[in-house]
Amino acid sequence: MTSTANRKRPRLSQFAMAEDKQSQGEPTGSLPESVVHALGLALEDERRAFETYSAILDRFEGARPFANIVNAEARHIAALLRIYERYGLTPPTDETLPEESALTAPFEALCEIGVQAEIENIRLFDETLLPAVAAYPDIAHVFQRLRDASAHNHLAAFRRCAERGAPGRRPCGSHH
Repeated sequence: MTSTANRKRPRLSQFAMAEDKQSQGEPTGSLPESVVHALGLALEDERRAFETYSAILDRFEGARPFANIVNAEARHIAALLRIYERYGLTPPTDETLPEESALTAPFEALCEIGVQAEIENIRLFDETLLPAVAAYPDIAHVFQRLRDASAHNHLAAFRRCAERGAPGRRPCGSHH
């Protein structure tokens, strides 16, 4: 297996400076612990997705939709890190590991796992994260955009992949 240091993958640093004009705004003061906790959960979720999809790309180079979505996950992380910066908070240390399935599951299963992961991500935002930040419009706006990306883009892409990636068929995006 390829070591993490040798992976050919997007680096988060290349997205860290990306502008997110729609989420600009002045902080409204210090954040309550519940909001800081919600930020941490969102960041952890996005980091896990990034690491998982990157590990899948180590096995299936260039495979869609993972190749497209990994870049979106990096932008999501950058947007969350800008919130930390705006509020003068130190983000949690990134010790994220990919989901174990990314290292072993067949491609067809990975697409279905992606479907389930996006459904869980939407549920996390709807039931936990968005309600926790409702009093902070700048944070809620970013969270809503992240949730909508999962609901309207990522979920649909993984569903298409699961439909096309049936056993015995070429993985989505493979060039073999």
